[in-house]
This record gives sequence, C-alpha cells and structure tokens, in this order.
Amino acid sequence: MMILFVEDDQSLAELVIEYLEIEGIECDHTFNGLNAIELSQKNTYDAFVLDINLPGCDGLQVCESLRENGISTPCIMLTARNTLDDKLTAFRVGTNDYLVKPFAMSELVARLHALTHSQQHAKTLKIADMELHLEERYGLRDGNRIQPGPEDWRTLVYLARKSPKVVSRVELEDYLWPEGAPSSDALKMVIYRLRKAIDKKGAEPLLQTIRGVGVALRSQK
Repeated sequence: MMILFVEDDQSLAELVIEYLEIEGIECDHTFNGLNAIELSQKNTYDAFVLDINLPGCDGLQVCESLRENGISTPCIMLTARNTLDDKLTAFRVGTNDYLVKPFAMSELVARLHALTHSQQHAKTLKIADMELHLEERYGLRDGNRIQPGPEDWRTLVYLARKSPKVVSRVELEDYLWPEGAPSSDALKMVIYRLRKAIDKKGAEPLLQTIRGVGVALRSQK
C-alpha cells in the first residue's frame, strides 16, 4: 500500500510514518495542501490521509479538489476537530473516513486496510464525467454507452485505476501482452479505438497522450 500523508506537525508525521512503514505501508509526506494536490496529480496512491489545518489550502479543500478532478482514491481526515459539523462538512466534500486526534496507530492502519480493500473491490470507477461499471463491463459518458472489445476494455480499466498518473507505453504493453505485442502499432490502435469510444465530439478529452512519456486518463481541468 502506498499513501500520501498530509500533516504539518513534523513530530507527529515522523511517528506515524515510522509506524506505518513497519506495518508495510509506504508513505509520501507533505505538510502543504497545495503540494498535496500537485502530488495527487503526478502519482498514484492507494489512500490519502489528510489533516484539516494545513498551510496552502486546508485538508477539506484538498479532498474537494481530488473529487473535482475525478480522483476517487479513499481519503481519511485525521484531525483534532471533533464536532458533528466538522465531520459532516468533511463527508460532504468527499472524505471516506474521519479519525479524531489523539488516535491509536493500530486503528489508523485498520481503517486504511478497510478502505483500500473496499476500493479494490469497487464495482464502479469514475473519471471526471465517465463511469465504468466493472462487473457489467461497460462505461457511460454523457448518456452514451461505452462497450469496447476485451483488449480495449482492459486498457481502459487499467488506465482508470492508475488515473491521473501517466502510464508509459512499455508498462501498458507489458500489461496487455506479457509475451510481446503482436505488432509495433498494436498499442497505437488500442488507444485510437478508445479515444473514438470515450472522447466524443464536443466532450472534454479524457484520454491524453503525453509525447515521449505515455498515456493518461484524466480531466484537463
């Protein structure tokens, strides 16, 4: 498990990170809300742990920004704010869980495992205004049904799970064809078909090719 831990109390951050890493949970850490948003757009995490009182922008704004950008990764608010209004506000902006300081380290670990387990078994994925229904194997965007072939669907789901991270051509080819791509243009054709399927005329392009880097499925907003 890889998480982003956003906490401006350096002493607390060091204690939590050390404990989590002993439990096999890797951590990126920042103390600044704006930097957290930037990291969320560059990297793929299994969960976010957010303090509310942060420099740059607070944890509520970070969570709200994640949801607006189509990032459905679970968030835990880890904060000293303990009123019902505080908790309701956090859930309204999209947090999945709320843990009040002081807290037991073992409880934080248990909550992280519970959240990431449920995420791995989620039946739908949402990227911006597109929903992927995993069990039924189809997508919906602006009322249009997206139902690509098996190879294209696997690619779409893989990119959605990695979103908003850029996935390299090599990584995609290794995932789709472990024994080698059938042709040098095979991946290019998959991306072409997916782009036609999900980025209809007039809609915001979600499938982005970053020249020399790879492919990403994400909102440009």
